Amino acid sequence: MSLAAPHRHIREIETVALGARSDRDPAVHRSWLRCVETYRLDPARAVEAYILPDTRLREHRQRSEGLIRTARSGLEALYRQMAGHGYVLLLSDEAGVTVDFVGDPTLNNRLRSAGLYLGSEWSEPRAGTCAVGSCIATGEPLTIHQDDHFDVTHTPLTCSAAPIYDTDGRLAAVLDISALRSPDAKRSQSLVLHLVTETARRIELANLMAKSRGEWVVRFSRSSDFLDVDPDGAIALDASGRVSGLTHAAQKLLASTIGADWRDPAPLLGRSISDFFDLDLNALPRLTRAQPSESRLLTARDGLSLFAHAIAPPSPAPRAQRPAEGALPPALAGLTGGDRAMAALLGKAARLAPTAIPICLHGETGTGKEVLARAIHRCCSTERPFVALNCAALPESLIEAELFGHAPGAFTGAGPKGRRGLIEAANGGTLFLDEIGDMPLALQSRLLRVLAEREIVPVGAHRPVALSLRVLSASHRDLAALVASGAFREDLFYRLAGATLHLPALRERSDLGWLLDRLLGETSGDLRIEPAARARLLAHRWPGNVRELKNVVELLAALAEDGVIRLDDLPDAFAPLALERQDSAAPAMADASPEAADLRAVLVECRWNVSQAARRLGCDRTTVHRRMRRWGLSQPL
Repeated sequence: MSLAAPHRHIREIETVALGARSDRDPAVHRSWLRCVETYRLDPARAVEAYILPDTRLREHRQRSEGLIRTARSGLEALYRQMAGHGYVLLLSDEAGVTVDFVGDPTLNNRLRSAGLYLGSEWSEPRAGTCAVGSCIATGEPLTIHQDDHFDVTHTPLTCSAAPIYDTDGRLAAVLDISALRSPDAKRSQSLVLHLVTETARRIELANLMAKSRGEWVVRFSRSSDFLDVDPDGAIALDASGRVSGLTHAAQKLLASTIGADWRDPAPLLGRSISDFFDLDLNALPRLTRAQPSESRLLTARDGLSLFAHAIAPPSPAPRAQRPAEGALPPALAGLTGGDRAMAALLGKAARLAPTAIPICLHGETGTGKEVLARAIHRCCSTERPFVALNCAALPESLIEAELFGHAPGAFTGAGPKGRRGLIEAANGGTLFLDEIGDMPLALQSRLLRVLAEREIVPVGAHRPVALSLRVLSASHRDLAALVASGAFREDLFYRLAGATLHLPALRERSDLGWLLDRLLGETSGDLRIEPAARARLLAHRWPGNVRELKNVVELLAALAEDGVIRLDDLPDAFAPLALERQDSAAPAMADASPEAADLRAVLVECRWNVSQAARRLGCDRTTVHRRMRRWGLSQPL
């Protein structure tokens, strides 16, 4: 635009405001009048593009979260068609705020300066005549090309926009395609307007299908060839055959059928489908894919004939039978040898595994919290990622880059290709936050934001990455006590602890002997252990829990001669004096006979339940008691 052009543009708007006729499109003419008469905008006062602060943008994005998710694939498919031609796609909410966008990252600075960016506001009261604002005002697709814009700041741009209506007939969003430069002729944007209009229609269809699961949906088209793959519109029906949702094309169709104004959906919603078509609920099966598409004709009350495709609601899934008492999924069944507390814990884990409920695992260090977390993950998926983060081991200086990743060249030393963060690596799977109680407060705030918004923004990036993941956490600390002391955020605690599972310490488990045998088998399949050595291991208090037991087994496997673990192979912590310090009531076993050692091993495995030990040994209780007195065996206090 030459130096004189802005003055001519301002003068043209002023003459239109005074009542002069205009060669502009009627939509542009009416928008200019609204800008002057209603919004009191001054064409001589240039106003730069406005970008909302992050906090306000977040509010708008949260309100539009469902639509953003539904529209995203449509935006990306459209951008692939437009890539390389200098266009950017904006998805704006009903207030004109851009809540999602797709564009060339190399043009980010120029796009942000022009307002073609995430968070920009394109309402008419703010920006004057523009595609998004005028589309909101009219409810119709349109192109605002170059000096159609009210504000001279925007006259280099060409913008084509189409409305996206929600299933209740309310305008919910606007899809816009804009470019910083374009040919002067407005007709050069005709194909662009067609593409944006068709994409908006497909987003509406996807939105209706997503919201109408469980209801009949009737899709229609003027052509039988495109009926099943790309229909013109769709209507959702409730169980009584009344209209419960519709796309914009369906809204116009139903309104014209009864001579109503399409801009008011209220008279359409809740009415029987038979008010609009020669059709009732019982006739819908003849419009399903079981019939040839050319025979699926639908006749409106005004005589219009359309091809229709009725989609039946899914049949209720058969109720899953309750598993037999004690039955566990394979991933969980191998974590216990019959301990009652572990069996109850794993039963709860099995019921929680298919849900999205966040689970917090609590237990002493070494009890196997990560092993349980991986087993819960495997109950539902072996293909999706499982990413474990040790929250206590994250250095403050690397927290952001490690967790959130970074864009190419985001900071000095950043890789030229960027890097995906650990949280994004878990997308689609499970994120396991180990030692969550040791996470710094500053990081707790950032994590809370990720969990609340279900998206992250890599360091140096401008577009968020949507997340869909299961969150499991673990701590050896009492999180409720940390919340009470102010060391842990209460809102984060409730985000993480939808359910809490407490893992028992190894010394409290009755299946210690089973676990010992299992670890011996995993370490070396041909290892044997002498009864005295076994009894000494079973009598240990195991302050390090399963982790300590595993380390000891690996050590013994390395020291064993001829594949036999003997009493002398045990570490110093298992010497008689050490045992006496652990439990003064535990008898020294150095001089015990092999028979005494065997009996003690069985009693320890049975948690000193004499009846159970007798059954295992194949004798009666009095015999067990007699042998215990003979060898001086008694249950530790």
